[in-house]
Amino acid sequence: MKLDLARDREHALALVPVSRETRERLDVYVSLLLKWQTIKNLVGPKTLPELWTRHVADSLQLLALAPDARRWVDFGSGAGFPGLVIACALADQTDASVDLIESNGRKAAFLREVARTLALPVTVHDRRVEDVVPDLGPVDVVTARALAPLVDLVSHAEILLKKGAVGLFLKGQDVERELTEAAKSWTLAASVTSSLTDTGGRIIRVASASPRPSSEPEPA
Repeated sequence: MKLDLARDREHALALVPVSRETRERLDVYVSLLLKWQTIKNLVGPKTLPELWTRHVADSLQLLALAPDARRWVDFGSGAGFPGLVIACALADQTDASVDLIESNGRKAAFLREVARTLALPVTVHDRRVEDVVPDLGPVDVVTARALAPLVDLVSHAEILLKKGAVGLFLKGQDVERELTEAAKSWTLAASVTSSLTDTGGRIIRVASASPRPSSEPEPA
């Protein structure tokens, strides 16, 4: 089935406007994704008609939450959301870098192909998050989307948060439950922002996190 994504593209880029150069890179990226999708099943097939809004714009909205950030790391990048989209937007910045962590070999191969085709400032790590993070230098932002509960994301990101990074984690409607669970193990400086692309979506911004002593009572 041939998809006509023009209307969804227009809607997505109205929600999160980007430069002409970024639009052109995103067009190539989407074209490659649709080509690989036929054999690799990179994203849920039911989401394809809204690919631009549900995946591309959903990723782009993070840029406004960290407008000065240049060094990003994305946990569990999958088909590149949000990390590869962020890289498309930052490609004209000489000091930009995006580390994509994806342990699935076929998805990591796709990420490398897009990065190579578009000459993006990207490093792809085809290992587990916990094996990569200790070797990373300081970054500005840690991202993740549909990867793991917040308590696990904070655990993986702790070393980077201590070095000055902020976490931007795309979540669904269970944000309050995830924050409550995370607060049992972590003292968090966190805030929640509504998604621009999904009425039920939320973005958790974690500015800092420290382990909660086992003897410390849980927050009421």
